[in-house]
Amino acid sequence: MNQTALALLELGAVFVGLGALGSVAGRFGLSPIPLYLLGGLAFGHGGVVPLGSAEQFSHLAAEIGVVLLLLMLGLEYTAGELTTGLRRTWVAGLLDLALNATPGAIAALLLGWGPVGALVLGGVTYISSSGIVAKVLTDLKRLGNRETPTVLSILVFEDLAMALYLPILTATLAGVGFWGGAKALGIALVVITFVLVVALRLGHLVSAVLDSEHKEVFLLKILGAALLVAGLAQALQVSAAVGAFMLGIAISGSTARKAAKLLEPLRDLFAAMFFVVVGLNTDPSALPPVIGWALLLAFFSTATKVYTGWWAAGRAGIGVMGRVRAGTALVARGEFSIVIAGLAVTAGAADAQMAAFTTGYVLIMAVIGPISARLAEPAVTAVRNRQQA
Repeated sequence: MNQTALALLELGAVFVGLGALGSVAGRFGLSPIPLYLLGGLAFGHGGVVPLGSAEQFSHLAAEIGVVLLLLMLGLEYTAGELTTGLRRTWVAGLLDLALNATPGAIAALLLGWGPVGALVLGGVTYISSSGIVAKVLTDLKRLGNRETPTVLSILVFEDLAMALYLPILTATLAGVGFWGGAKALGIALVVITFVLVVALRLGHLVSAVLDSEHKEVFLLKILGAALLVAGLAQALQVSAAVGAFMLGIAISGSTARKAAKLLEPLRDLFAAMFFVVVGLNTDPSALPPVIGWALLLAFFSTATKVYTGWWAAGRAGIGVMGRVRAGTALVARGEFSIVIAGLAVTAGAADAQMAAFTTGYVLIMAVIGPISARLAEPAVTAVRNRQQA
């Protein structure tokens, strides 16, 4: 059988499988993300039916999924709302960094992986998964909730922090020294500033250039622009997620509403592939030796993320239920954590045990995140009812 036929068969099996898993999740009122992740384990290396010919497409589709998730999030908010949110939550962003990078750094030192390992694992436990959080907020219909701008502001702060962290990490892993790291950091700062200025000052021009009365033309323009911006940001060692989100922020008015409606099916398709690929990258046989430590770290880093969202939402004047929703929404780790671990493995700074540990931790957090976000509100309601009884 030729490669094209095999790739089509594999992709067809994946899509049909995802559809079945999504139906099961919908029947029980759950987010399909955990099932997509477990489905990825079945199709990955060491799984029941490993993918071969379709693997390259799957990874590219996953990257497009993250871009579309963040683009759609950006379309929900204006540049003014973004800047106001960042001004209000920068203290929460710093608290987030201090609380959530610390567990990973301590774990790396305890396990004997040294300062470089601490830098790697600190980044892994710090950054929430923008892709998973965006999907959860959409699935649970919370985009209009009062706490959601606080959650998104923290995510943007984290993505901007990643735009500074990744060049530093890359320079450290490559051993290029102080000046090499300073150069990479300077490029990142220039790119972030440029993107922010365009989003805030020239958003109306961006909308005018991309808008079109014809759906086909409009789809090609908006999708092409998103991929160009994300690719340029990634090439300059700035988060592709930051670029996609900022493009969404820059598009406003009727153009933003049209884009959101047109892109929704594409977002759902490619986002599903992103979650599958997280599972594809995990070899189930490598997990058992490190699962205990990964679970312990997951427990502490879940608690620190929940507290971060709780505190930030409380500072914004949001009630108990909204604070719980904000905290649990931030729990999941995903795409950035995988990227960080991948950089360490590629540079030879992570041994097989550290790579398996990181992958296991991310998989656990990617499953815990959507489930905790879904169950948090019913749990709080049950406690309240018991107290009133």
